[in-house]
Amino acid sequence: MACGAAGAAFRIAILDVNLTLTQPLSLAALTGIDALSHAIESHVSRAATPASRLSSREAFRLLASNLPQVFADGGSIANRAAVQFAAALAGLAIENSMLGAAHALANPLTAAHGVAHGQAVGVMLPHVVRFNGPACGAAYAELLRELGIECPAGTAAERLATLVTELLSASRLAPTLAAARVPAPDAASLAAQAAGQWTAGFNPRPVTAADLAELYEAAR
Repeated sequence: MACGAAGAAFRIAILDVNLTLTQPLSLAALTGIDALSHAIESHVSRAATPASRLSSREAFRLLASNLPQVFADGGSIANRAAVQFAAALAGLAIENSMLGAAHALANPLTAAHGVAHGQAVGVMLPHVVRFNGPACGAAYAELLRELGIECPAGTAAERLATLVTELLSASRLAPTLAAARVPAPDAASLAAQAAGQWTAGFNPRPVTAADLAELYEAAR
């Protein structure tokens, strides 16, 4: 449950990279992929603003550039500090723009099948990126440009989805629902729950329960 009470909000965040050094690589994978999803989804959210997109793009650049080293062997202090700062930037972007369908799809997987959040989001994200392509190819191209990748808007979704899949592979997280040990899912039931998630309403392309069911099927 999210707590939005002003009295519970922190005023200062201290990012100490040394506190991450004993983090297991499996936890680095789950949190790193989740942070990546935050950067991508907040950038194309219906509520995104020019200011929030600045945070999203920088978070994406830092994550895509440094996560491979962290996933491989823990990375250097510089790699880990970049990822930690990027996760904070992506969180800042969320607070000002919200998320999208990947998170709406992930939450029922956690509730119904116990799939860790970062794993659930990681499985669904490439499929959501492809689904959203017709609505936000230009915005995806902006993200790729942060990595020096010039890509036409019409092909940006596929290129970004491929990049996400490559990072998911590097993280050693499961690439499909089956590999995540989710039994053949009742897509209709999961989709009905996903459609009720508040994040679904901020997806850049309107998404129905039928669309969400197809996305679950695509991830099997």
